[in-house]
Amino acid sequence: MKTARLLALFLLASSFVSEAGFAVNPSRSSARQNSGFTLEQVLSSPFPSDLVAAPAGERIAWVFDAQGKRNVWVAEGPDFKARQLTQYNEDTGQELTDLSFTRDGKWLLYVRGGNPNSAGDIPNPTSDPSGAAQAIYAVSWDAGRVIKLADGDSPVVSPTDNRVVFSKENQIHIVEIAEGSEPHQLFAARGSNIAPQWSPDGKKLAFNSSRSTHSLIAVYDFEKQTIKYIAPSIDRDSAPRWSLDGKRIAFIRQPARGNQPRQIFQDQPDPWAIWVADVATGEAREVWRSGNTLNDSYPRTASANVLNWATDDRLVFASEMDGWLRLYSIPASGAGQVIALTPTGGEIETIRLTPNRRYVVYSSNHEDIDRRHLWRIPVTGGQPYSLTGNMATPNGPQKDEAIQWQPTITGDGKNLCYFETDAFIPSRIVFSDFNQVNPESDLVGKVQSMSFTGADIFSAKYLVKPQLVLFKATDGLEIHGQLFLPKDAKPSDKLPAVIFMHGGPSRQMMLGWHNMYYYHNAYGFNQYLASRGYAVLSVNYRLGIGYGRAFRQAKQGGGRGASEYQDIVAAAHYLRSRGDIDQSRIGLWGGSYGGYLTALGLARNSDLFAAGVDLHGVHDWSLRISNTNWVDYGNRDAVKIAVESSPIGSVEKWRSPVLLIHGDDDRNVAFAQTVDLARRLRELKVSHEVIVYPDEVHDFLLHRHWLEIYDATAKFLDKHLKGAKTAAPAQN
Repeated sequence: MKTARLLALFLLASSFVSEAGFAVNPSRSSARQNSGFTLEQVLSSPFPSDLVAAPAGERIAWVFDAQGKRNVWVAEGPDFKARQLTQYNEDTGQELTDLSFTRDGKWLLYVRGGNPNSAGDIPNPTSDPSGAAQAIYAVSWDAGRVIKLADGDSPVVSPTDNRVVFSKENQIHIVEIAEGSEPHQLFAARGSNIAPQWSPDGKKLAFNSSRSTHSLIAVYDFEKQTIKYIAPSIDRDSAPRWSLDGKRIAFIRQPARGNQPRQIFQDQPDPWAIWVADVATGEAREVWRSGNTLNDSYPRTASANVLNWATDDRLVFASEMDGWLRLYSIPASGAGQVIALTPTGGEIETIRLTPNRRYVVYSSNHEDIDRRHLWRIPVTGGQPYSLTGNMATPNGPQKDEAIQWQPTITGDGKNLCYFETDAFIPSRIVFSDFNQVNPESDLVGKVQSMSFTGADIFSAKYLVKPQLVLFKATDGLEIHGQLFLPKDAKPSDKLPAVIFMHGGPSRQMMLGWHNMYYYHNAYGFNQYLASRGYAVLSVNYRLGIGYGRAFRQAKQGGGRGASEYQDIVAAAHYLRSRGDIDQSRIGLWGGSYGGYLTALGLARNSDLFAAGVDLHGVHDWSLRISNTNWVDYGNRDAVKIAVESSPIGSVEKWRSPVLLIHGDDDRNVAFAQTVDLARRLRELKVSHEVIVYPDEVHDFLLHRHWLEIYDATAKFLDKHLKGAKTAAPAQN
């Protein structure tokens, strides 16, 4: 078996390796801690995303965010030597997304700039007086020549030439990668027209037309310049997928809701079905229908994985019918049994079909619930084959403690590429041999060693390995957490402690560097806090992903009762039960939903929590009930319950100091949430500090802002936890 190759891409031209072994930007400095690393160092590694492969050959590409400098990088087999293709070499806060290849691999498309807010403003976190734009670009593989194609987003390139369709103002436009090509609206049609899908021959375009009360699947014919609606009804149709021969379209159909939109926290059955239509005749029929229980509901967390057309005329779809997000396969004819492809007890996250569409390669937490590993399964069913899970060693199988995600197979089917982290080393790219014709053969490369140039950049010498801890809430539900202890901690210590809560809430923190940028940063900061002498407990509270649908859809969550808060209290009691934790010096920090739980903890239990840092948290659920998506039609006391479930509902009891941090162009949590809470705390004379970032959005687009925010957070916690008097030992 061939050993997988790892690509070390931490050292960029603007960085050097410090004596501590970390990649550091010399333009920044901070006081070195006793542990030997600074915030700048622990957050210096580039974060990769959007890994894609060309339709043919061995070319791959991805996006690197290197200290705020976002660029397209590429590599090509057989040596896969990496090179930077674009040259955006400043921390401007302009995102790079929607990366894709043209059919011949000679051009890469991407979008630069974020989505507009409700006022139409593109994110402009540097407050550039000239403003900001969201536009689609093409960059040539050979020369790195960049061409602006059009203002807009969501580009989809033709499978036969260089035509590109894209979204602009909820209509479909088109442009060609060619000199003199002018972007223009492809056709005029009512509704919001989104999610275009090219037919395999490039002659037709399927798309989703949303009409407020219902939505339709439509097909635009380029030669005839006509639009044909497929099996129109009063229901909600979505996710059109072409058959491999281009003669049929599969799509999702959900029953009409009438005038009542889906509730956010109130879990109600949301049945759905898969339909297949003949494009020429327009005839359509249902080939599969879900049940009517909660578990049978449309799996929203599946996103684009919800439906795909594979070889042998089979449809691969996602469902939570047994309480876990899994993949299933059925004949497109509807005549045949549903086959479960992935095991229960774990959930799929990202999937890729091999170029010949005979196999699915997917990431899942099956058999390792607090990590992600890669598996492969034929679309016709069988036993899943582990591509990463356990490593073969001379002493027998060894558990793989790395985290792998975003599997991608090169267009020739010969190479498997993916991202990987572990507790110590941030994201890197792995390449291994892959034989899509016979993946059972010895040509499936497994990770047998991890020796590669620069592997010590984030050395185990300086970071700590988070420990898995389990504890139970008052209702008996078992909660998973990751405990970071200082490297030199002793059982006799009385450490200050911090509880970290992720956002979402549909997220899961793992036992290593995270596979999302926001939480990659959070993991690095938790390591930094541990290096400063804190015990840090990261809590995977109910409403998060990874532990099944019932856990994610816990009853009375959020604005309908805050049932998840008992998990945070349980985390505090777990810490208080440890002899090495000072009971009087336990704090909270978190962002978004984690900010909400931070504020809720300080409002309800200043007796447990001595201080907290709240990044862009929700503080009053009732403010969001004005949005009809939040109305609880079956409960006339919805506003009262929402207030009681919010930090403002207990604000009169708030005593502990808090640091509030928020960007005022936040598109996820209204800035008014922090304005209102700060006003109340001011009136109650509760100790609080506020940091406002004009023109920043929810995810904080500027790397330098992350450094400032975490530096302020560390100093605030030091002031109120390290500066506090150590409590006397608890009496039994």
